[in-house]
Amino acid sequence: MPNTLDSALATPHLEQRRHAGDIEPFPGGKITYLSPLPLPTPLPPHGSHIGELNDVHMDFGLGSPQIFSWQVILGLPFSGAFTIAFLYPLIGGLLFFFFGMTWDDVSHAINGLFHEGYGVALFTGFSTLLIGIGTWHHVHKKRLRIIPTRFNRQRREVCFMADGETEPLFVPWESLSAWVIEAQGATQYGIHRQYGMGLGFQHGETLTSLEFPCASLPLAISHWEAIRGYMEYEVNDLKSIQDLQDLQGPDDPPHEGLHTFRNARARMHQQIRDGQRSRLSGFFWYLYHVMTLWTIPNYLTEWEIRRLAKMGQRALPESMREWSQPLPKDQWVKPSEALIKMSEQVRTLHKRQPRRPITEIFAEVQRLNSAAQRRA
Repeated sequence: MPNTLDSALATPHLEQRRHAGDIEPFPGGKITYLSPLPLPTPLPPHGSHIGELNDVHMDFGLGSPQIFSWQVILGLPFSGAFTIAFLYPLIGGLLFFFFGMTWDDVSHAINGLFHEGYGVALFTGFSTLLIGIGTWHHVHKKRLRIIPTRFNRQRREVCFMADGETEPLFVPWESLSAWVIEAQGATQYGIHRQYGMGLGFQHGETLTSLEFPCASLPLAISHWEAIRGYMEYEVNDLKSIQDLQDLQGPDDPPHEGLHTFRNARARMHQQIRDGQRSRLSGFFWYLYHVMTLWTIPNYLTEWEIRRLAKMGQRALPESMREWSQPLPKDQWVKPSEALIKMSEQVRTLHKRQPRRPITEIFAEVQRLNSAAQRRA
């Protein structure tokens, strides 16, 4: 789920009218606005924070549980205990052998290290497992309580549930503000750079926003492009924005699970037959999954997804559930003429100058339309 950005970063000033392409500098960095209006970018959409997605609405802020988290929770204790109980004695025995000891000395060293270490291995494994499960339980309960930000493309509205509120706020899509943050500062380890993406709106004197860190500026824009693409009917499924390894078949569910394990194994064997990878890499693939308890993490991920889907719906306010119902097609809200016109201008300028930063193109389009409005 999205994290709060470093408190040292600036807070957007949405009480001032902003547009896509506007830049708001602050000491050590800048905030660049991508909306309003939500203009297109050339970057590929990516949506790791997107949960449910259907023909009516999309949930942003939680994402789906990942197999890797269960592999860490289960695999780390098992691998640690196995290493302490078995690998360390074997390494100790090899050292005795290399130093010219007899087989009796080697076997005695292995047995001694095993009897000394298995208690430590059991304690380390169980304590690490309890810590992992406790951390998962805390995050899981938090997931059940959090109401995600929901985008309804038929109504062209966004639903926010502000902290401490009992009723959601509905915001017109084209008035929503979105921004990316770039910041850097000097530390004893060198230059520290931070990037983030945020979206929100000004409700009276209160700023309601959602922000999270990103590894790079292009990735931050790609997160926004996934949201914008969905609302403009350019993104219609989770596979295109989340399944970067292409491990989901046409009939597979749009989340990780047992099917991703089977597809990954089938692809690995096919790559070995085609000579694209070695049998040694296949051995390590199997070793990794054995040490992370084979398909148990996949089953647990599917169970968690089903539980979240069942329990999460109960937490939604009644007004939000009604707002999420599909509308007849003749009641779908259409994009504004200004958005259609400016989006086409952005695409035309980008085609002419593909190396130019998209935020500069946004700013130029805003200037052109502002000048045209003044002349009119």
